[in-house]
Amino acid sequence: MKCSLVLFDVNETLSNLEGMAQHFEEVGAPPGTAALWFASLLRDGFALTAAGVNPRFAELAEGSLRWVLASEPLNRNLDDAVGHVLDAFQELPVHPDVADSLTALAERGIRVAALTNGAAGTATSLLERAGLLSHFEAVLSVEDAPLWKPAASAYGYAAETCSTPLAEIALVAVHPWDIDGAARAGMRTVWLNRNGADFPAYSTAPDETVQHCTEIAAYLNP
Repeated sequence: MKCSLVLFDVNETLSNLEGMAQHFEEVGAPPGTAALWFASLLRDGFALTAAGVNPRFAELAEGSLRWVLASEPLNRNLDDAVGHVLDAFQELPVHPDVADSLTALAERGIRVAALTNGAAGTATSLLERAGLLSHFEAVLSVEDAPLWKPAASAYGYAAETCSTPLAEIALVAVHPWDIDGAARAGMRTVWLNRNGADFPAYSTAPDETVQHCTEIAAYLNP
């Protein structure tokens, strides 16, 4: 598959959210609350996007967190619990296969950027902590785009900022909704299927499917 730029999603694609369940348990909430919180956050973000609003990720993250924690038997007050969880979210690690995949892409002469529905500063800090920021020519946020992904304008913003045609960009993401949105916008797509799930039949199928980041470079030609 020919492309000149790989555009990585950030949340769950590069960042590893698996440890968030522990931080919810630390404040007295069941571990499953972590998944409920993140799903609620995305749901509300998508709903606002459908209404033509470009919400701030941080505002939604806190608001949805207060909503899911309000009914839990917390071991501290709600403000402290929210602060504890959000602080942990700011210190996430990257998945262990990310570093080798970036090296492989660089060796093939393929440029790399990131596009997140979160804040650019959070994504930049994630990559800095992992020592990987130098691999990325740009770390972009939809806060500077017209709308969140999967709206076409979000991918168009990334293409324009990176001075690269949509057809020459391959989006890498773990989320089928992101793959579908990028495909509909005119990008090539690589689905990072870390858990072996089936791709939803109602979404636009990816051009390639991999289980590990290290497989990505083998499918791409500059």
